[in-house]
Amino acid sequence: MDVAIDNSEFSYLPAQAEALGVPLPPVERLALPLPDGRTLSALRFGTEAPEVTLLHGAGLNAHTWDTTALAVQRPLLAIDLAGHGDSSWREDADYAPRTLAEDVAHALDVWTTQPQLVVGQSLGGLTGAALAATRPDLVSELVIVDITPGVDVSAGPAALRAFYAGPTDFASRDELVEKAMSLGFGGTRSETERGVFLNTRVRADGRVEWKHHFAHLAAQTLAAHDPGTSATPSALHETGWDDLASVTAATTLVRAERGFVSESDAAEFQRRLPEAHVVVLDATHNVQETAPVALAALLASTPARGI
Repeated sequence: MDVAIDNSEFSYLPAQAEALGVPLPPVERLALPLPDGRTLSALRFGTEAPEVTLLHGAGLNAHTWDTTALAVQRPLLAIDLAGHGDSSWREDADYAPRTLAEDVAHALDVWTTQPQLVVGQSLGGLTGAALAATRPDLVSELVIVDITPGVDVSAGPAALRAFYAGPTDFASRDELVEKAMSLGFGGTRSETERGVFLNTRVRADGRVEWKHHFAHLAAQTLAAHDPGTSATPSALHETGWDDLASVTAATTLVRAERGFVSESDAAEFQRRLPEAHVVVLDATHNVQETAPVALAALLASTPARGI
């Protein structure tokens, strides 16, 4: 589906930079045609060759990293994974990490000139592991944010399932903001409005829909009354430990104290990967949104595991 990009997506950045007390770098949206006809989209912060690549979680998009990216103050890419943001949906709905990693590898071959510090949150973390395992030449270091292959995030809290259960299109963004706030999502109304604006698009018929494919798949699943099916592919975690075992780059796990990775999950990660480092931050699962400055401080050091 071809949808025009709204340049006002960058309208929030000046205020975010001012709040952080940092200069606002040039930011632009990139689009890369893929061999199968799909398009992969990304945000590029800065004008120099990217040093950092950010990969978001399921149901999010590149803009989830905005505050973190501004705080990092390094040239970087924030990629919309397939089926999210302004990247094309997959007709086969295959959003397994290894599949997503193929797109990311293609993008880094084109958009970067040096191995990247790859930072992936949730689904993006597993995708980063798959990338580092299959294309070690592209990854100088891997930071995985609040996910391990043993953690099941597909079920999610009941309120989140209700949020994406349907309908999948709305009369206005205000309608979605009201729904989000009634279920306890978002912080202030302005923060919720920003999140909804950046994760939705207006169709040709004037209706507003989620940009990410997962919401539409979730609604289809619930409509079919099949509780054994998830919008997140069952393959999501199947190859994760194998991928991590193959990673040669320095690896750090960031565990959010109020996130999905428990102390025992982190201990299992450390047992399987004794050379890796584990850092705990006071944050929820979306660390890049609830502790962006702390996460940026971690990423500002090379290697990040040295903090």
